[in-house]
Amino acid sequence: MSSERCKRVWEHARAARKWPLWRLPRWLVVFIGLVTAVYVIAIAVAIAVGPAPKSLRNLWLFGALLIGMALTVELTKRAGENAGLIKDVYGVWELPIAILLPPVYGLVAPVFQFTLTQLRIRRVPLHRRVFSAAVLGLSNASASLVFHAITGQGFGTPPAVGSPAWLWLLAVAAAALALWTVNTSLLIPAFKGSDPTVTLRELYLARESVQNDIAELCVAVLVTLGIAVTPLTILFAFPFVTLLQRSFRHVHLVAASRIDTKTGLLNAGTWERESATEVARAVRTHTPLAVALIDIDHFKAVNDSFGHLAGDRALRSVARALSIPLREYDLVGRFGGEEFALLLPQAKALDAYRIAERIRTHIGSMPITVSDDTDAEPVRLSISIGVAALGARWDSSSGAQLTELLAAADGALYQAKRSGRNQVCVVTENATFGASGHAAAENGTGGTQGTPEAAGPVTEVIQAP
Repeated sequence: MSSERCKRVWEHARAARKWPLWRLPRWLVVFIGLVTAVYVIAIAVAIAVGPAPKSLRNLWLFGALLIGMALTVELTKRAGENAGLIKDVYGVWELPIAILLPPVYGLVAPVFQFTLTQLRIRRVPLHRRVFSAAVLGLSNASASLVFHAITGQGFGTPPAVGSPAWLWLLAVAAAALALWTVNTSLLIPAFKGSDPTVTLRELYLARESVQNDIAELCVAVLVTLGIAVTPLTILFAFPFVTLLQRSFRHVHLVAASRIDTKTGLLNAGTWERESATEVARAVRTHTPLAVALIDIDHFKAVNDSFGHLAGDRALRSVARALSIPLREYDLVGRFGGEEFALLLPQAKALDAYRIAERIRTHIGSMPITVSDDTDAEPVRLSISIGVAALGARWDSSSGAQLTELLAAADGALYQAKRSGRNQVCVVTENATFGASGHAAAENGTGGTQGTPEAAGPVTEVIQAP
């Protein structure tokens, strides 16, 4: 019996080592464990020193709000839960729990919410649900502390609007802001650790995201006020939750229509539309701009050797790496297959060359994991880049500058591949420079050399050594 028990313990230990949690950076694993530990301690403290949760009114109100939360989960199930950062409307129910009930209720409510979400909507790695529950529970607790610090009401006070009413309402609004701030502050490290390319602007500061967050907090404040007057407000709050849910879903669908699903970059149509606008602005204001086309060298060999799923994983790795050296206002998109497109505003030919060379060097030195097998050797890929930069002879009346730039960049890409791949070729209107002409091009001197056959009119080519 003892040996059998040891065998089971060993099997469980082996299974635990394969948890997705251990694939995260070590500091992020520590951070998740620390937040979860603080959450568990907070629950224990709330139970030990807080008012006993034995009031029938509190239990009835808590149950009613949990029912509203469960119905919202069902709404989300019908529409589907998006991957990545999940924008939801549960704050409409969480804030009343945090404000109108003792802190222990706000701490344990997320356990119910995320357990139901895991069972009813989509199963994700368990550590994500546990961490989300911990973050939300601590956010609810902070909202409760802020509210009671402002109003001076005791934690065991029955739910009611205090006097003066305007101060009570402002206290609820301050608590809602504290809930959002703590929640955001704890989630940002987790998202940055999981995906270093993600930006705060993408997560929280986009206009639609800010508008929806403000709308959710305002509705949550009003629902809290209404429930403090009469719990029947819960029945009238649900239609507003439905409308907010649809609004969030609309934002997600609009964002999804712009994004290539395999790489997370802009799709070809969106990249072309937004790039055309930038090119027209550069032509109108006579400011520099460059376009780059990037192609992964011998990518077919990855698909043939490891399979198309491994190829998709490699594409995603390259897509994430592309965004790291870029500036915030640069545009990067998937142009098709294993080809990507960059738009580099305010970049002259030499600036674009340096950016492209940093990208080429970074991707060339980056090990790419294409298998879930931890013992599998990572692969290394190289890329060829063709860059076309706007010159002095802009024709603002043609309206086809982007098409001409793409044609020139495609010619430069062809030249880079024909010259041995894993290099950068830059095209302008002036002359053609080889690898040895790089310094001369930087100083504005040097003789011309042959132009690539597919580059069109007179071009300048700067090739990486």
